[in-house]
Amino acid sequence: MKVSIAVLDACVLYPPALRDLFMWLAVDMVYQPRWTNQIHDEWMRNVKANRPEIPPAQLERTRKLMDRINEECLVSGYEPLIPTLSLPDVDDRHVLAAAIEAKASVIVTFNLSDFPAVALKTFGIRASHPDNYLCDLFDAEPEMFLHSVQRHRTSLKNPPKAPADYADTLRTNGLKKLAVRIEQHLSSI
Repeated sequence: MKVSIAVLDACVLYPPALRDLFMWLAVDMVYQPRWTNQIHDEWMRNVKANRPEIPPAQLERTRKLMDRINEECLVSGYEPLIPTLSLPDVDDRHVLAAAIEAKASVIVTFNLSDFPAVALKTFGIRASHPDNYLCDLFDAEPEMFLHSVQRHRTSLKNPPKAPADYADTLRTNGLKKLAVRIEQHLSSI
């Protein structure tokens, strides 16, 4: 099976539970993530603004660990494409440019209206809500997906999460459909 290449928008990397799940899935090669330094800067800036008690060094450590997921996760060379692109919010053009440069098939974002299908179709890219994208990954490789989820859940120590609590965390982070799928496999995670 061909592994999907996905650019993760900053809004997907902002919530730690969601970011961590995406990283565990990447480590297990369920998909191949991509982002840019600009995407990093955006999610980190928002975390700093909303959670000033989190030390900047901790965010930098997270960034560095993410950039070690694979050799291609940090996209560069996309900048010349930005002015050639048209999106409802000009500040989102860098995300599309990164997806084009990375040869990604999908941009994973909560902000679907910022990435209309008509603007992405030319490039063979689609925008997907994280819940839909993760459900697609689950449906394609349920055993591998559940293995990653189990590894993620058991890595949580502060606080630890029982399988049902983990599913509740997914739901609270906007992953309602995925939570339903996971609840059907609590004994596996």
